[in-house]
Parts: sequence; C-alpha cells; structure tokens
Amino acid sequence: MRRAATTAAMILVAFTLAGCAVAVPMQPAADAVNPDCAEIIVRLPDAIDGHDQRETDAQATGAWGDPAVILLRCGVEVPGPSTQRCVSIDGIDWLVDDSDPDRGVFTTYGRDPAVQVVVDHVTSDSNALNALSNAVGSAPVSGACTTSEDASTGGELVVPGQPLPSPSPSPSPSP
Repeated sequence: MRRAATTAAMILVAFTLAGCAVAVPMQPAADAVNPDCAEIIVRLPDAIDGHDQRETDAQATGAWGDPAVILLRCGVEVPGPSTQRCVSIDGIDWLVDDSDPDRGVFTTYGRDPAVQVVVDHVTSDSNALNALSNAVGSAPVSGACTTSEDASTGGELVVPGQPLPSPSPSPSPSP
C-alpha cells in the first residue's frame, strides 16, 4: 500500500513539473522554413548569460529565461540599406533598434536568412549576441555594414555589396 502511494505521488509530481514547462508562444517569421534556419536552430546554445533555453511553439525560434528575456526568430525579412546603427559582434553585423527603453531589437545585416533577436535589458545585449554568434554565423553572408568612412560618398546611399560610386569627373580647363 505504501509503495502504491509513493508511486502515485511521484506520478503527480512528474505531471506537475511537466505542466510548468510551458512553451514560449511565438510567431514564426515569413521565411522560417528556410533550410539555413534549421541549421541555425540546431546550433543554438543551451543557456545564454545564465538563462536556460526554453521550448517555443513556432518553427525557427528560440527563447531563453523564465520568464523569457531573450527571443530569437530566424527567417525575418532581410533588411536592405539602412540608416540604423550597426554593430559588429564576433563577426556578425547587427542592425540595432533601441527605441524601446526596456529591450533591444537586433537584426542581422548581410546574412540570408536574417535573424532577429530581442533582448530584455535585464541581461547583457552583447553577451546574448556573442553567445548566438556560432549559430547565427552559419547563415550565408551576403553583405556587410559600412562605416562612416566607407559611406563618405557625398551623401549618396551606399548599398552593401555594391561598389562605392565614383566621383563625377571635374571639367578640365580648356587650353
């Protein structure tokens, strides 16, 4: 009788713990079915900055922390030329959207598929992006951010991967 009660208690504890492991609700990105997203997802780290990886309910996504403080979606729209600030962390270029004071939104630049990472400011942005660099770095490179020196083209838009425009020739004085 005592053995049956112990077994029943263990089963109850197992069901209770299983109920605590709720998947993080997320929406898949438009290009989540891209095979390169699958390669990125299998390389995601088990923990980032002390936050354990969590299960998500959408394809090509990742989440860390309880509550989730780092969210990743692969297959978001590949960004075109942008005036957003760009940072390079561990060889990955990221466009930075810091318009929300509570979190940073980072989107890879010059990689296809593109990856978007949202980091609550309770953790370090750079630690999170650094921890993801091995996984995100597996995406093919298609361009890179330019520095202000690279972009000194007289106000013309610089498109990554395209040659810089050459200056217009000055007229030569007539002899």
